[in-house]
Amino acid sequence: MEAICPVFFAMINKLFVTLPRQSSAYMTREKEIYKVTLVGSVGNLLLLAFKFVAGIVANSAAMIADAVHSLSDFITDIIVLVFVNISSKPQDVNHDYGHGKYETVATFFIGLALIGVALGIIISGGTKFVGWLGGEQIAMPGRLALWAALLSLAVKEILYRYTVVKGRRLDSQALVANAWHHRSDALSSIGAAIGIGGAIFLGDRWTVLDPIASIVVGFLLVRVSWQLLHHSLGELTERSLTVAEEGEIEDIIMSETGVTEPHNLRTRRIGNRIAIEAHIRMSPDLSLREAHDRATFIERRLKERFGADTLVTLHMEPIKEK
Repeated sequence: MEAICPVFFAMINKLFVTLPRQSSAYMTREKEIYKVTLVGSVGNLLLLAFKFVAGIVANSAAMIADAVHSLSDFITDIIVLVFVNISSKPQDVNHDYGHGKYETVATFFIGLALIGVALGIIISGGTKFVGWLGGEQIAMPGRLALWAALLSLAVKEILYRYTVVKGRRLDSQALVANAWHHRSDALSSIGAAIGIGGAIFLGDRWTVLDPIASIVVGFLLVRVSWQLLHHSLGELTERSLTVAEEGEIEDIIMSETGVTEPHNLRTRRIGNRIAIEAHIRMSPDLSLREAHDRATFIERRLKERFGADTLVTLHMEPIKEK
């Protein structure tokens, strides 16, 4: 495989070498993301080459379009590899909260790429359908294109399930977004298979199934793209956690003896981490050590609930006198 694409594998090796030295748990997460993405990128590289050949040999515009979709998948794999490498860097003088949002930026770019592909599929399918209504004949594809579509469907669905499970387990939005890009290619292959298969087995009158199926698939992809863009834009614009999650935070704070009136609660996501800021009130008669111990207990409870890397900032105030 390295002989097929030496530049790509050289870049991957360089990224692994330059991964920043951090805790073993964090490094394990980043390496796992690299491994999952690399598996997908190799699959995309092989598929797009086979699809291009099948599309040209079998005279199938649908399969050539599907190959372009696989090419976009391969490009987004590279985006994930590059941005995860950046997001894994620790905090520095210019990034007090680390580089976690670079992973969110990767998710945003994947969403943009996906919606671009979806709109391209819709426009292409719509153009063919309008031409067919005007009397244009859609070319009959060869059987090699059908086999390529069915193979792509199987491989991409496997890659989707593998990547989405790993992404959720590793709490990586970029990986989950990339998984949906795999699923989008599988959906695209369904459309291509229906169109190509319908034309082959039902005759020239049914070649219109190809553009109709691609339009339906395109709209499904627009919906997925919007979900990815909505999530990443929310994080990039400092959207708070949900009302339910903030309610949990207040309950955890109030569970500590002698702590009251949590207020000025501020929350946000930074990549796969959460930042929590809150003001709390305690008795003014407590010693500094006692107040510190209670705040530390709350911080520990919040990290148990939202993750060990959660950033917690608590401002302690005396209880107001009545």
